[in-house]
Amino acid sequence: MGDQLGLTECVSIALGGMIGGGIYAVLGVVAQITRAATWAAFVLAGVVALCAGYSYNHLNALGDGYGGSVSFVQQFVGNTTLAGMVGWTLLFGYVGSMAMYAYAFAAFALGFSAVPDGVAGVPLRPVVSVAAVALFVALNLLGARTTGTAETVLVGAKVAVLLAFGAFGLVYATSLSETRMAYGFGQLTTVGPVVAAAISFVAFQGWQLLFYDQDAIADNVQTIRKAVYVAIPAAVTVYVLVAVVTVNLAPEALRTRPHVALADAASAMLSVVGLSGLGLAVVSASALFSTGSAINATLFSAAHFSKRLVQGDLLPDRFGDADADGVPERAVLVLGAVTAAFAVYGSLGAITSFASLSFIVVFGAMSYLAFRERGDDVHPVPPAVGAAGALGFAPLMLYNLYGREPETFWMVLALAAFVVAVELLYFEREYVQQELSDFEDGLEPGG
Repeated sequence: MGDQLGLTECVSIALGGMIGGGIYAVLGVVAQITRAATWAAFVLAGVVALCAGYSYNHLNALGDGYGGSVSFVQQFVGNTTLAGMVGWTLLFGYVGSMAMYAYAFAAFALGFSAVPDGVAGVPLRPVVSVAAVALFVALNLLGARTTGTAETVLVGAKVAVLLAFGAFGLVYATSLSETRMAYGFGQLTTVGPVVAAAISFVAFQGWQLLFYDQDAIADNVQTIRKAVYVAIPAAVTVYVLVAVVTVNLAPEALRTRPHVALADAASAMLSVVGLSGLGLAVVSASALFSTGSAINATLFSAAHFSKRLVQGDLLPDRFGDADADGVPERAVLVLGAVTAAFAVYGSLGAITSFASLSFIVVFGAMSYLAFRERGDDVHPVPPAVGAAGALGFAPLMLYNLYGREPETFWMVLALAAFVVAVELLYFEREYVQQELSDFEDGLEPGG
């Protein structure tokens, strides 16, 4: 019992999954859509995420205590095909998240003056992204794993940097500079914050990792319940504080260099004491560590998740060894390769939208399932809000993507259609084989 994770460690893991890389990778993309009302987008996304968390906790308590989205579908719907499709959608969401972190990692690395943007005409951003993914693939293959205690320390340091950034930024903006603070209240009646909330949703997915390895958590159902209700509001608070400061102190950076706007804001506010270079360096270094650790943690969790899918015959055996100790090597290599491809060929906005869409679909489905399975002890509003939020977010995100990047929009739709087709062919392979066999028999003479 003494080796199991308690509430502090679980809150740290959930916060680490959300704040670890999300704020650095998502902020600039969201701010380009809704500017001064960026904080409202994070609040709205956080509310829907909290409602989804309520739904997950409810389903976890009703089930066998070893949940997760795939297990919930298997337990309460009993449809293997649907459970497998949920699992595959989550895997694609994890790949998109890791690609987003790898993209942001490279952007902050190139933000240091000593690092050139390219060498011999070759841009370094894709190279650094692939190198970051390769590094953490290698670490996972070596069996490296952060303990709960270490994660508590690391998350504490990351949160401390962001809170200090936000607190000092507010003091600087309101007292030490001539900045006129804008909060975008006039935009709250427009669709902009809702679209931005949909895109930022990927920054609120880390808490669900707690549901995958509940053997390691003391009093798992109650501990996870409390951790979710602490971690999501805490993440919202940090995101709102950082968003308000960055939007007001680095508006030009959000237009021209959205991926590193946080570092530019830190540089601006520390210039008052002649330490603009230090502010840039501290935030950039924190971003490198945060996005790097987010790649590592997500890859570790996704590989274990894929192992469970293989064990349940929801992924082909070629994807990984279901009986392997630790993470399956082939799963790590495949996930790493697909992540690297996404990071090289995708734009940050497209990758972020793709990952958010994956989690919106799954979280919305789980919220609907919780609403359907509710009892007298469950309030119907949170699951309803979670499901309705997903129903509203998904089409708005796609509409926004169609307007901003129509080529990417069609590519995402084509990819989604391809994935669904492959999923159905895999999960309904026995039915398809039988139909083909019957068809061939009918073509034979006398058939």
